[in-house]
Order: sequence, then C-alpha cells, then structure tokens
Amino acid sequence: MKKFIAFTVFSALLVSCGGSSDKGELVGVKGKKWFPEKPLGMSLIPGGAFIMGKSDDDLANIQDAPTKTVTVRSFYMDETEITNSEYREFVEWVKDSTIRVRLAILADELGGGAPAAGGATGAAAKPAKGSKGGSINDFKFNDTDPAKMTAYDKYMNENYYSVGTEEDPYAGRKLNRKVKLIKDTSKYPDEYYTEVMDSMYIPMAEAFNGLRTIDASKLKFRYSWLDIQAAAKAKAGKRKDFIRTETRPIYPDTTVWIKDFAYSYNDPMHNDYLWHQAYSEYPVVGVNWHQAKAFCAWRTLKKNAYIKSKKTGRDLINAFRLPTEAEWEYSARGGLQSGTYPWGGPYTKNDRGCFLANFKPNRGDYAADQSLYTVEAKSYEPNGYNLYNMAGNVSEWTASSYDAGAYEYVSTMNPNVPDLKNMRKVVRGGSWKDVAYFLQVSTRDFEYADTSRSYIGFRTVQDYMGTSVTGNAKK
Repeated sequence: MKKFIAFTVFSALLVSCGGSSDKGELVGVKGKKWFPEKPLGMSLIPGGAFIMGKSDDDLANIQDAPTKTVTVRSFYMDETEITNSEYREFVEWVKDSTIRVRLAILADELGGGAPAAGGATGAAAKPAKGSKGGSINDFKFNDTDPAKMTAYDKYMNENYYSVGTEEDPYAGRKLNRKVKLIKDTSKYPDEYYTEVMDSMYIPMAEAFNGLRTIDASKLKFRYSWLDIQAAAKAKAGKRKDFIRTETRPIYPDTTVWIKDFAYSYNDPMHNDYLWHQAYSEYPVVGVNWHQAKAFCAWRTLKKNAYIKSKKTGRDLINAFRLPTEAEWEYSARGGLQSGTYPWGGPYTKNDRGCFLANFKPNRGDYAADQSLYTVEAKSYEPNGYNLYNMAGNVSEWTASSYDAGAYEYVSTMNPNVPDLKNMRKVVRGGSWKDVAYFLQVSTRDFEYADTSRSYIGFRTVQDYMGTSVTGNAKK
C-alpha cells in the first residue's frame, strides 16, 4: 500500500511539472500581487542611519547616552500618542468579549448551548416579562449546531475546540457576535442574562450615590506570542516551549492622578480624564508597559480578524508593537541630524515667543505653556516625519529595557536591549510635568514595567514590509 501511494505521488508530480504553463522553467511560487498599505493614523518613517545619543553637553552628567552611529529599518509609527478614545475601544472590546464568553458558557451549562443526544438542544430559558423575546441561548457558542458547520470547523471542533486546554476548557470556541448585547436593563431577556450582566459590575455594597460601575478587575485580555530571542539562543526544544501566553488586566489605573502627587488636588482628573468626552482626544495615561503590549496585540488581532472576514486571500498584516529605543529617537529627530529637540533647537520657544511643546517651563509654573496637564494629541506642530508631541505632553513607553551602559555594546544595526528579565523599561520624550532636559530627543529615562503613571503613555509602530524605502537613499 505504501509503495502504491509513493508511486501515485511521484506520478502526480511528473504530470504536474510536465503539464504546467511554465514550460519546465523555474518561475517561483506566485501569490497575489502585494502593495504596501499605510495603516490609518500612521506615518512612514524611512529607515536610515543617524547619530544616536547626546550631541550636546550632558548637563545632568548621567553619561548613559554617548554618541553612536546606528541604522534602523523602515517602519510605520502612530502620528500621535494613543488617545483615551482609542484605548477605550480596546476596553469596550474586552468588556464585550468577556460578557459574550460568560453568556455562552452559562448557556452551555444550562444545556441550551450544547447539542443533546439526537441533535436536539436543551430547553431554552423562558423570556422575562417585559423583554422583547429571546433568551440567553441567543448568545450560545456558534459551534453548537454541526449541521451549520463546514467540514473543517466540524473537524477542528471535535478534535481541539471541544476539548479546550488545561488553562481554558473553552479555548477556541467561537462566539456569536452577530447578536447585539442588550444594554437596557428593562429589556434583559431572562434571569440568566441578568445574572451574567450583574456579575460584570461592582457589588451593590461598593456602589454609592446610585452609581454602579463596571468591575475593572473582570476586564482581562489574554494573548500569546513567540519568544524568538529564547528560541534562537536555545540549542534544542520544540516550538511550544517558546510560546508565551499572558493574561493582563487592561483597565488603566485612574488613581495615578492622586498617587503621583502628594498633597495635591487632582480628583477631577481621576474622575473624568479617561471616560469623559471632553478628554477623548487626549493621550491615555495610567497604562503600564504590559498593558501597552497587550494593546498592540489586540490591535493586530482586530485588523487581522477584519482581513479574515473578507475572505479575499489577502495576506495578514505583521504585528503592531512598541518602538525600540533607537526607533523612537530616530523618529523623534524627524530627519534632523544632531538636533536637541524634535524641531531642532536649541530653544523651546519659536520666534514669536510661543512654546513648542507641553512641559513645565518654570519652577512650579506648569501653565506657562498655556496648559496645566496634558493637551490634545494633535497639539503643537509635528516634526519632519509628521509626528506630534514627540517632546512633552506624555512620556512614552518603548520596547527596550534600560541599561545605563547599553550604548557601549548594542548592535549598530537596529539596536535594542530585549531583556525580559530587566523590568526597567525605557521611556522617552518627557511629559507635561517635566523640565526641558527630559524633552531632548537624546535624554534617556526609565520606569518599571508594572508601574503606571499620570504622565506616561505610548504610541505603536509596525514594520515596513520591504527594504526599498530609506532616509539615506539618493534622490
């Protein structure tokens, strides 16, 4: 039997090679024609070489940024810091998904979400009086009716999804996102739906003034990634040994406005900054390094899910991520070599006496630049790469770990320190509460990965596919 199969495969290969239109020539595997697509709200940063480090006197005498010529590849970068509005979309997606998972699991446990013997489903819960019909079974998993499944989905469900994993017995199960969640409490379809929705909010004992808010501790995002650094250095091991799965609480810490400033009244920022529409276009803060990475994973998932839904055969995008320290500095310079600030410098005011960034110009005078806290993400003039607020407003997380001596040993090609054990992560750009020194494009600073601040935000990047775009290329 094995000989027959081998002969059949060999014959098929001969027929395939001999009968194709390539006339037996080596033409390569052809795919769909590919065109680079600039992500919405991003600018293309053409790769090239630049002098990284302090070009001016190191007034603080930290000596952690000696000059060094390095080269970075091309990439896209967000024109602005990630705003409250954009991050709220992430929060809402996680909240929506968490509710749908809980509804589907409860429907499964009640018997309405899993096929019974003979293909019939369990008894549906009766609609509550005053509701517009339906029940919790409207939100059951999409893989509960084999008759509506493709052969592939049926196979995957029987062999993988129905089994789940040790961490999550429901891993892989498909949610029904076509049915809209019911937000109006008077229209909840049944008591089971009410039970799930009730579980998402803080206990009644913790509510005050009749306000019962969402329980932020319930909002967690789980994602997986491949530790390429560890895999490349390992002498042996299977792929699964280097897959890392993280589950992160994603709700920003709004108490940072209180904790960061002792003996200071910042309660309004704690109460309103994240959710009030007045601050929608302001940079999100209170997000630690791990949460910023989780946002990048979600943004990648969101775009690729859309591409898959169109079923056009289009290639999936490569991942959104945090910029490396070198990429951030190269972008902040905006094509200017050896400039002190993104606009060049050496001054922080223009020829009309207006400040060029949001920072603390004078001791105790936060409002000298016409702003007390943060400003809208598209404030002030952009730099040469059309990037806003690369100096001031909020400091920004990078993917790199901080080492004071890193410039002495990092590579001159795409330098980075991807040390996962080092919890000190580089932040760049300075913020609304910093003096001008921290706004300099070469100034290095750090914060611990699990720490969130009222003056640290982030922006994302995505690698450019190809090498033809460089900032040093001849015109």
